[in-house]
Amino acid sequence: MLGILDLLGTIGAAVLGLPGILGVGLGMTSRNPLVGAGLGGLVGVLSPLLLGGSHSTHVAITPLEYGTALVVGVLAGLIGCAIRRKGVAA
Repeated sequence: MLGILDLLGTIGAAVLGLPGILGVGLGMTSRNPLVGAGLGGLVGVLSPLLLGGSHSTHVAITPLEYGTALVVGVLAGLIGCAIRRKGVAA
């Protein structure tokens, strides 16, 4: 069973890590929300695969970590797209 602090740590790491930062950056490359969400989701899926888990100690990545990174990536992509659209309208 995952504790609440473990869940908050997983969400915080995803927001401050690659899915959050790069998701916003890639979301800002497009004015289309679907493209921004797709790019953010792609980063959310690829970042745990490439950078997560230690291969030397065989630490497994849980489905919760994949799901959290995916959701954070999609939301970050949408936020990046909204920043781009609001900046254009102003």
